[in-house]
Amino acid sequence: MCANVFGVLKSLFGKPFDGGKRMEHGGQPQQQQQPPMATEQPPQYPSQHPAMMRLYEVHREVTALGPQVCTFSGLPDDRDYKRLERELTRLLLEVDRVDTEGRAELQVARKRAAQEVEGLLRYLEENARHPSRRAMEELSEEARQLVERRVVAPQRQGGAADIDDDLVEALQQLVLRLTQVKTEGRVPLRKARYRALTRLCAVQDVLEGRTPQQTLSLPLAGETHVAVNCINQVMVKVSVARSQLVALLMGLSGRDSCAHLSRLLMEMQVELDALDVSGNAAVRNYRKQVVEEINGLLKHLDLEGEGDDTRRYDLAQNESIREIEAARGQVGRLREGVLRQPGPGEPAFRPKAELQGLLTRLDRVDAAKNPCIREARRRAVLEVQALLTFLDLREGLARRRQPGGADQNEHPAHAAVWAVLASLSELQARALAFHGKRADRSYAVLEELLTAQLLALDAVDPHGDAGAKAARKQAVKLAQNVLNYLDMTTDEWEY
Repeated sequence: MCANVFGVLKSLFGKPFDGGKRMEHGGQPQQQQQPPMATEQPPQYPSQHPAMMRLYEVHREVTALGPQVCTFSGLPDDRDYKRLERELTRLLLEVDRVDTEGRAELQVARKRAAQEVEGLLRYLEENARHPSRRAMEELSEEARQLVERRVVAPQRQGGAADIDDDLVEALQQLVLRLTQVKTEGRVPLRKARYRALTRLCAVQDVLEGRTPQQTLSLPLAGETHVAVNCINQVMVKVSVARSQLVALLMGLSGRDSCAHLSRLLMEMQVELDALDVSGNAAVRNYRKQVVEEINGLLKHLDLEGEGDDTRRYDLAQNESIREIEAARGQVGRLREGVLRQPGPGEPAFRPKAELQGLLTRLDRVDAAKNPCIREARRRAVLEVQALLTFLDLREGLARRRQPGGADQNEHPAHAAVWAVLASLSELQARALAFHGKRADRSYAVLEELLTAQLLALDAVDPHGDAGAKAARKQAVKLAQNVLNYLDMTTDEWEY
């Protein structure tokens, strides 16, 4: 949308427009328009007509507002949304008031200027009300309610926060669901997703280390050293500050602010630094641990401008993403070679060795605690594993076809499972080669055929045979994995 809007600017005012590139998941570069900067000198017109000059002034204001609109990641109720909407509506009214005196060239210019402003208004509204933006807000609200119920409310009532592994796991699931929300390459949606993930991951990080205990322990007795009582009191303050930080990150604190909490934590540091703990290594170490606790909280208080850095949420130039995409490119080449190969044969061993090496390579990719990079790496790993599973199954089927490959006394149910696996191998090859979309008829047919194999496996009766039962279970898992792979490669997710 921004590209179309600023294309109107170019055609109307002759202003050059440069586009950047982004990388979708799959490594294919696509054009992504960047908001233009305001021109320093006005363009020269054949006629310096007052109406044209007024339209140019509107152009200058719209150009200044354009980058703000194209990166706005909030909701319709936000103050900045209302400000941008108000400014654009004002400009639209000013365009309508321009007197063209019936001249065709001025009418065309006024119409294009109106289209420019209307385009930005639509873009602003579309992103703020986009289904993905609503999905992000719903997940954020679910996280807020969870943290309110388990952490913030108990602390406010004078009790202990209910922090355990279940809470940490629930937050991790919310992080995963947020990571998988689609952005369609829209900068505002990518920015909103990144900001929501940043805060939720910060809360997760703050709480993760507190699962074994509900409050900070007091590892040294007061009589150990004169400074211990003071350190213990600071530790209690740190415990309270932790809950305040969680409330701030989740938007559950109406009175406190990041600046206020940062000031309190730094005052605690000053108080600890003033203590004389010379000559007692145990107390020095104790103070050091408390200082590290404070530093761990302080690092999460600088999140307000976190989502404003394009490099944070636009990962096309991220080194880890580049490494993942390079690995995926290699997987793609190996996949094409494997699918062209008619049988298991000797060359199959080389792809398997390379694929195992790619798993090691992906495992070494630094995700830097970025959930989007972790998700991109997870998907790349699943692509490698899908190809390895296909090679293993194809080799197993080839061995069975060889003389003496199948046990003559094999249980009928076990043989039935292998028959289904033969069909699954063919369908998995089609899934690996599929490059269409979910709306395609070929996708629906392939999904239906895979589901039919699940039903065929469900109809196999092992008659109490443990081996046949285990084989059927593995075959069901394989069929489900193929379905999941097909679903993953067509969900149009991008980092």
